[in-house]
Formats: sequence, structure tokens, C-alpha cells
Amino acid sequence: MRIGVMFPSFEIGGDPVGARDWAQAAEDLGYDNIWVYEHVLGFTQNPAVGPGGPVTPRVTMDEPFVLLGFLAAITRRVGLVTGVVVLPQRQTALVAKQAAEVDALSGGRLRLGVGVGQVARETEALGVDFHTRGRRMDEQLVLLRRLWTEEGVTFEGRWHHIPDGGGLTGPRPVQRPIPIWIGGRSEVAMQRAARVADGWMPLFPAPDDQARARVDAFRACTADAGRLPDEVGLEVWGPLAGMTESDWPAHAAGWRELGATHYAVFTSGMGLSSVHAHIEQLRRVREVLADEFAVAA
Repeated sequence: MRIGVMFPSFEIGGDPVGARDWAQAAEDLGYDNIWVYEHVLGFTQNPAVGPGGPVTPRVTMDEPFVLLGFLAAITRRVGLVTGVVVLPQRQTALVAKQAAEVDALSGGRLRLGVGVGQVARETEALGVDFHTRGRRMDEQLVLLRRLWTEEGVTFEGRWHHIPDGGGLTGPRPVQRPIPIWIGGRSEVAMQRAARVADGWMPLFPAPDDQARARVDAFRACTADAGRLPDEVGLEVWGPLAGMTESDWPAHAAGWRELGATHYAVFTSGMGLSSVHAHIEQLRRVREVLADEFAVAA
């Protein structure tokens, strides 16, 4: 199980020096990958929108492709992950171009995590019908892979029309295709990941009996789709703000025993008010989870 970390945009986002110091520290400490999450819009009158809580215009959330392009230049090894881009509210060819650029600049280190989104006001403000977003994303996934792997694409779908062998301008991605992982805990997200994705990012809070049942169902869906278990990864998260330090080893080990291939540490919400404090927290996690890092190595 590979140990990654989510970029704490809420606390240190928008600071290029802080982002550099944090990302380089994460890489030097041996973390496998860095996640970047997103919302384009927040709303001043905004009830809770799910696990992330309320998102208002006062919240800092870096644009994933811009930040990952920056991180590509100042890191050497660590993987770069969108966790997740709300794909249906973005133009597909533009996402393909942005992802290809980040993958090229990083030497093939991008993993594209995508989801359908859960904030209707944001999706509709960006010009997309919230109620058809799942079907739209299914078409997007097909088109993304074709744009990354074919020099010219002629495509006619419900939402996309590309005539005359249109293709992305260079640079080409190193990975062809770039790995696509599906975020979301719903039944539909699980089935979509099992059928067509390289991995699933459900973000269950704990490796309990409910999570075990969902993982078992996911593996059954994978088999039903004619795929081998090791063809489709499983990424879960470690929300440290909801645990004590003594809980960390059992939480990570529990997920590894359930077959998780990736584990993303999340330090936001712990009251860490500086870049230095976040780096020290990463260092402490590295010490406490030394056995899990050793297994990953």
C-alpha cells in the first residue's frame, strides 16, 4: 500500500513558497504521491455540501492543474494526483490538454482522479446540467483516452462533436493513456470504477465492517466486468483530524488488510496554522507509520 498525502489547500494554499517547501518535504520524507482537490466556486449562502463541509468564496482551493504544473517543476519523483477534478463541469478536450501537459512536464507522474461532483449550484453555474453529469462523464472518459492515444480523433457523441480527425496539440503525455481513477462512494461511482477506470477513490472514513462490505462489492463488480483484481486500484484516506495519534497505525493497517493499494494522509482540520507545522506533521506521520512505509518500499 502506497502512502500519499493531500495538499492542505485550506491552510497553506495560494502560497508558492509554502507549496514548494511542503511538496519537497513530502517527497524527501518518502511519500508516494500528492493529492490536490478542487472547487471552482464557493457560495456565500452555502449549507454543508457533503464530506468537505461548506465551501465559501473565503476558502482557498488551488486550481489542480495549475498547482500540479508548478509542483512538477519543483519535485523529481513524487506522483501527482487530482483528487478529484469535477470532470462534467469542465470542457473535455481542455482537460485532456491540461492533463497531457502536466504528465509531460512531470515525466509521466500524473494520475487523473475525477468525479461527477455533488454541488448542483457550482455545476450549473459553470454551464452544465447537474442531472445528466454522470452520463456526460461516461462519454468524457472515452474521449479523454482517445485524445491521449490517437493523433487524430473524429468523435460524435451526445455532448461532444470533434470533426475531421481533431487531435491535441503537443506536448504529448508520457503515459498513453494517463491513468484515470474515479472518486465517490456511491454505488454508481463504484460500478463505473470497476468497469472502466484504473482505480477507485471512495474516501471511506474507517476500515470497518461497512467498508469491508463495500470493498467486497467493488471486487465483485470488477470480476463481473471481466477484470482481474490487480487491474483496478483502491485509494482510501487517513483523516488525521478525526483520530488520535495512537489510532493511525491500526487505521492504515486495517485498510491495507482490506486490499487498499493507496492511502492518502489528510492533515487539514488539525489546527495547523503554518507550513512548518504541516511539514512537522508529515514528519510525525512518517515516524508513526514507519512500518507501512517499509511495506510500500
